[in-house]
Amino acid sequence: MRRRLIRKSPHHTAQFKLDAVSFVLDQDYSTKRAAESLDIRPDTLREWIRHVKRERTGQTPAQGNAPTSDPQRIQELEAKTKRIEREKDILKKATTLLMSEFWSDRDANFVSSSMEDTAIYQSF
Repeated sequence: MRRRLIRKSPHHTAQFKLDAVSFVLDQDYSTKRAAESLDIRPDTLREWIRHVKRERTGQTPAQGNAPTSDPQRIQELEAKTKRIEREKDILKKATTLLMSEFWSDRDANFVSSSMEDTAIYQSF
């Protein structure tokens, strides 16, 4: 009984994938010609091209399927931005509350001191 060798697909770097896609999209190579010259399957290259086109139009491909880690990084940064915005809103509200207490205490002290000043001037 012969064993069939299973060819494990190689892991390509994100830069390799982007360069391969660039051959087709930016340098007018055919998908077949670019795939042959890079020793990859044409359908693999077509998949990378499809993902890059989606990225260029603003669509974020599902995690794990993207030729780059950019979509994942974008999602992380969006989550971080939301958290920072919430923190900023809390700080704004706290500042507003503290300042309103400060001004109300200051106004109360000002009114009482001005009443004392008025009483002193009236006694002259």
